[in-house]
This record gives sequence, C-alpha cells and structure tokens, in this order.
Amino acid sequence: MPEPVWRRTELRVLILAENGLTALSPKIRKLTRLSTLDLAHNALTSVPDELGNMAGLRDFLYLHDNRLTQLPRTLGYLARLRYLNVGENLLATLPEAIGGMTSLIELRAQHNRLTSLPGSVGRLRNLRELWLRGNAIEQLPPSAAELHELRHLDLRENAVAELPETLADLPLLRQIDLRSNRLRLLPDWLAEMPSLEKLDLRWNEIDPSQPLLGELERKGCVVLV
Repeated sequence: MPEPVWRRTELRVLILAENGLTALSPKIRKLTRLSTLDLAHNALTSVPDELGNMAGLRDFLYLHDNRLTQLPRTLGYLARLRYLNVGENLLATLPEAIGGMTSLIELRAQHNRLTSLPGSVGRLRNLRELWLRGNAIEQLPPSAAELHELRHLDLRENAVAELPETLADLPLLRQIDLRSNRLRLLPDWLAEMPSLEKLDLRWNEIDPSQPLLGELERKGCVVLV
C-alpha cells in the first residue's frame, strides 16, 4: 500500500476490497479517525493486533472472503463497532475477547470452520443479527440467553441436533433459519416464543405432522419443513 495513505489521518472511510492484499501494515493504527474499514475479498492470512487499537472504528469492519485462520484478541477493544463481517474465511474459533465488542448490532461469521461460539458472546447485548451459516456448530453457549435484542438467527448448514433452550429466553427473536441441520424433534417451548415469525426447518429429519408445527402456524408463524 502506498506510504501516503498512512498520512491521510483525516480519513473516515477506507475501502480496500478486491485489491489482492496479502498483508496489512501495522501503520493502519495511524488512521485514528477511521470509522469504516473494508478489507473484504482479498488474500489476507492475518490482520495485525494494531487493528484493535483503532478506537474510532464505530461503523463497519469487513474482513470477509479472505484466508484468515484467526482473529486478533485486540478486536475486543473495538467497543464502538456496530457491524463486523468475518465470513468466508478459515476460522476455527472466534476469540473470547469478542465479548468486548458490546456495540455490535450485526455479526456475520458464515462459511468458516467454527464448531462453537465463545461464552463471551452473551455480552453482545445490542446484537440484533447473528449469521453463522455453513459452519459445524452443534450448539450455542448458555450465555446466548443474554442476547435479548436478537431478531435474526441464521444457523443454516451446521450440525445442530437439538434446539438449545436458551432461545426460549430471547423475547424479540423473529426469524430462525435451521435448514440443513440434524434436527428430528422440536421442543414445546417454541410455541411460547412471543415474537417468532418464521422458522425454517427444511432439509432436517422433522416429522411435518408434529402438533407443535400446527400450533406455531395458528399463532401466525411461517413454518417451512
């Protein structure tokens, strides 16, 4: 990247998507006023710890479609960031420090290699959308019960065999996408979820004659089996 970029300390938005980048200089920290950083669709295998020192990042951080195998723990310092996309990478875990990103409204981690989420995810009290499609997740951590602002949960193409009861504690959850998992039976508490509008269960081994499905439909929930 040309050296003069680091001298543009007044920059608020920096879009470097689709540039074939293989590395990001630690000098990124000099852009202290940056609120949006787009590094998507490159060939990054890592991002420097200094990224987490950019306290001004409060809007978007796009890291999707790279070759990242891990994220720096310092990302947890981005307490003002609202949108984070780390999808389409090679991540086997998300750092426990992600719980420090308490302003997140949307977290996208689709198409990685995740088998679980860190317990600290429950600290994301402002989270409204959680996108986890195309991983190998078997269950959500108990702390997910604290995501009281969550509206949309995408668990499509994972390894969920049993719905976690933690979902029953999410009063605003409207849409749950569970396509292509390992579900057979559904818990009765689904019918008690006050805001559920759409439940997508296609490509599981669900018996469509289960009385619970009819009860959900009578309450106005769109059920796809």
